[in-house]
Amino acid sequence: MVSVLPALDGLPPAAYAAALAGLPGVGPGWLVAVLAERSPREAWAAVLAGEIGPPVRGRPRPGAHEWAGAAGRLDVAGQWERCRRAGIGVCWPGSPGYPDVLGQGPAPAGVLFSAGALDRLGDRRRVAIVGTRRCTPDGTDIAYRLGYDLADAGVCVISGLALGIDGAAHAGALAAGREAGDRSGGDGGDGGEVDGPVVGGTVGVAASGVDVVYPRQHAGLWREMVRVGAILSETPPGHPAQAWRFPSRNRLIAGLAEIVVVVECHSKGGSWHTVEAAIKRGVEVGAVPGSVRSAASVGTNRLLHEGATPVRGAQDVLDALGVFDVLRARPQASGPTSPTSPASPASPASPASPASASGPMRTMEDVVLAAVGWRPLCLDEVVERSGLPLAAVVIALDHLEEKGALGAEEGWWVRKAH
Repeated sequence: MVSVLPALDGLPPAAYAAALAGLPGVGPGWLVAVLAERSPREAWAAVLAGEIGPPVRGRPRPGAHEWAGAAGRLDVAGQWERCRRAGIGVCWPGSPGYPDVLGQGPAPAGVLFSAGALDRLGDRRRVAIVGTRRCTPDGTDIAYRLGYDLADAGVCVISGLALGIDGAAHAGALAAGREAGDRSGGDGGDGGEVDGPVVGGTVGVAASGVDVVYPRQHAGLWREMVRVGAILSETPPGHPAQAWRFPSRNRLIAGLAEIVVVVECHSKGGSWHTVEAAIKRGVEVGAVPGSVRSAASVGTNRLLHEGATPVRGAQDVLDALGVFDVLRARPQASGPTSPTSPASPASPASPASPASASGPMRTMEDVVLAAVGWRPLCLDEVVERSGLPLAAVVIALDHLEEKGALGAEEGWWVRKAH
């Protein structure tokens, strides 16, 4: 053991914690158990010495010494340098920055990687907004509005960065931060005081490494999350999302939240993993009612039938948290209440128009940008949602792409955060 350690001297404990998380076959349960008995450096030394074996999950695994050989080939210093240069934080149970709530209850989190300011969780109230990727336009708008209003009321909005409901909730929370920044003269990124409670911000829980954007359509959203919010993951940096990591990710979403709100979900899907994890932890579950004719509302209506808290808007969530009348006492922001706002997804029921009855004339680019909103759309959908002629939409899309406001990805138009 002594012969292999000198080359590692001088590295911080976080470097060894990251190395442990990168070992083949390792999961959060093994990490929690090992780090409960040893410091990260001691645990890594024990792995190299063959004193700690790999996890056993019902199938043959290499022996401890064979596994130690694989660990010895891992470039711990190089891996740590990549984390340091990318600004990726590393924490584990008992270390500074580790969210205490994730160390409690069933299936606690092991080593966590983060990008952005994870301390935004702080002492703020925390609400998870989740739902299906295959959501309706109404579901997108509701998730956006909930994210906006809750963040504006000082609540930290948590979700999973996925397409659909997750992305809309994050986008709404980010928009609240931007508007707060505009009102206070800042960028909205530090949650400054604006006519009431601090803006709560948003935290995304990823299934991939925090430096691996997934889904790629959310590259712009991801960058803004890192800049003014935070992203965390148990997946080591550089690793893509894998199917088994999504249910594991969903348990972290439930673990961070004081209440989990499901906006839309089908009879099956990842939202149910989050709901089940919340129930196991004793976390309240809320659901937004939907049409009985909508497949996207089958799951939420079932949750309501089984006793979930009905959520008609952000105030219902705040009431469940014991935060009463916050929204009713605050002046109404102008942003996401109108489908003609560039910061809000356009509503298909009310196509964006070049002029607002209560505001100045907007350009075609403004209308098209509002129509795209925060979810990928094909050209036909942009035309339908904007209410503009095809030729005008094509010209506006080209101009917006040149300005960097939109990007074209395999036939889909995607809004980019600035």
